[in-house]
Amino acid sequence: MKAVIQRVSQASVTIEDRVVAQIESGLLVLIGIEEADGLEDIEWLSSKITNLRLFADANGVMNVSIKEMGGDVIVVSQFTLHALTKKGNRPSYIKAARPELAIPIYESFVQHMEIELGKEVQTGQFGADMKVALLNDGPVTILIDTKNKE
Repeated sequence: MKAVIQRVSQASVTIEDRVVAQIESGLLVLIGIEEADGLEDIEWLSSKITNLRLFADANGVMNVSIKEMGGDVIVVSQFTLHALTKKGNRPSYIKAARPELAIPIYESFVQHMEIELGKEVQTGQFGADMKVALLNDGPVTILIDTKNKE
């Protein structure tokens, strides 16, 4: 799984002119799923994201997690995170999991995030044409790949 984690002052997801998710201070998480992803990736990534210290403590140091601050999270499926761009100018998405495999993994990831946070996680809609708006706070943007845990 690949994730782009963005600390936001606000974020929203709109589908067909209807806002389906909206938060103030929190995280916008874009998730890309590949065929090799499974439960180990889901558990590791959901725990890692909820415990990352991305928010300021009383001294202004990034030392507080989303879990500790009680902030909100939006998770959006983003198959284009697996784009291969080595050849030519048209990205290939062959590494991205097909919907029949990706949807259950995506849903399981959201459930694990909710368990880790102890609260509901908002989402986009898998496969929909979404308009994602955000005000990146910092800016703070973190990239994580469960196949390359650095």
